[in-house]
Amino acid sequence: MVICDPSKLDDRGCNGAPDLVIEILSPTTARYDKIVKFRKYQQAGVREYWIVDPDSEDVQTFILENDHYIVNTYDENDMAPVSVLPGCTINLKEVFAE
Repeated sequence: MVICDPSKLDDRGCNGAPDLVIEILSPTTARYDKIVKFRKYQQAGVREYWIVDPDSEDVQTFILENDHYIVNTYDENDMAPVSVLPGCTINLKEVFAE
């Protein structure tokens, strides 16, 4: 997770929603990550949520706009922009390199 506002941090962790959360799917957690966590993060106001699927080698990014997520999908050949960190992109070839 990424927290852009240092005032949200204390000795116990993050107070409030982080700005970015990245979940890496596994067969045992995929459904939970895609449904339950998606809803919780959206309701909590997490500005950006990524779901990384190592099996299909793609990334879904969810950007919070007007309290709802807008989805984008990127594959292993793409550069995925990080909206909460302007100018930052992630080379997915490197993420999915074997």
